[in-house]
Amino acid sequence: MLTKEELPECPVATTIQLIGNKWKLLMIRNLVYNGKQRFSDFIKTLPAISKKVLTDNLRALEKDGLIEREVFAEVPPRVEYSLSPLGNSLRPIIDAMAEWGTEYKNSGCE
Repeated sequence: MLTKEELPECPVATTIQLIGNKWKLLMIRNLVYNGKQRFSDFIKTLPAISKKVLTDNLRALEKDGLIEREVFAEVPPRVEYSLSPLGNSLRPIIDAMAEWGTEYKNSGCE
């Protein structure tokens, strides 16, 4: 997790720093609406993402405390990602973005 000294003063800038790229937002969206996800689930639902970018973003979200990674002692190994309690607090933001996007699309945007 980032220290308070590393965070911007502006709370909006802090939020953008943590979830502000399109991949992080879409990964969080998957976890909000679909629950636990495996690496392959993200690849299926985000087909334009590379494995490296997915790995980097999963690590960043985990480091920042927004997702949790659970490794199962199986052969082959299974890893599942889920929202942490802190990450789950983003649910209303994702819902609001989905609602806004739907309204925008329905307004006849060109």
